[in-house]
Amino acid sequence: MKKILLVFIGGGFGSLCRHSISLLSATSNPPLFPFATFVANLLGCFIIGLLAGKVNLKNNLNLLLVTGFCGGFTTFSTFSKETFFLIKEGYISIAFLYLTISFLAGITLVWLGFLISRKTSKD
Repeated sequence: MKKILLVFIGGGFGSLCRHSISLLSATSNPPLFPFATFVANLLGCFIIGLLAGKVNLKNNLNLLLVTGFCGGFTTFSTFSKETFFLIKEGYISIAFLYLTISFLAGITLVWLGFLISRKTSKD
């Protein structure tokens, strides 16, 4: 039960942070480029990278921060839906740009976060 509660608390906080990004980046409705989802996904990749270098993946902190917070914060399902609708509406080049930048920057930020966390680790 404790593990479920940790994921629940982390996920709720992650979701609130994700919603805050949407509120802070509100532009046109609907936005032509899904900036809030883009930022949340990239920031989530960076945070997961940092945590992967610091948090023991078998402990409760992992459930709270990685599974809970990052799971609630990142929005890959929304990312996929937005990409689908960009394609559906004929914005093929924007969809391709969004996919490419998100993919490359996401992997790069996971790597960067991991490197930073390893370099700053006192272990």
